[in-house]
Amino acid sequence: MARITITETYMVVEREEGDPKFYGIGGGKGESSFLYYLKGILNKEPHNMGLIKKRMWRDGHLVDALQQYLRTGKIREGKPYVMLYNGNWAISGLDEDWNAGRAILAIERGIGEKP
Repeated sequence: MARITITETYMVVEREEGDPKFYGIGGGKGESSFLYYLKGILNKEPHNMGLIKKRMWRDGHLVDALQQYLRTGKIREGKPYVMLYNGNWAISGLDEDWNAGRAILAIERGIGEKP
């Protein structure tokens, strides 16, 4: 299973032998499949992050309509949350980086505010 390193500002996910590869350009399919796979890993022991996968623009972010991310499922006032996304979306997909051996995701952390 993938080897994961988490810091305050980024997450490195390294592919190991036997891990799947992801492909597909239309609709960001390859990156979507990779994020779905990663969500499954991060929502299990030992991480238990409680993440969901969404298109970023649906949460009000001014980004490409195809860009997706992982974030805390329910952002509550006064509670910490985390968002994981491809900081190089315009340059390369996470699926391409993963297939080459290592994907790096940016991490944003915060405290939920009143809507």
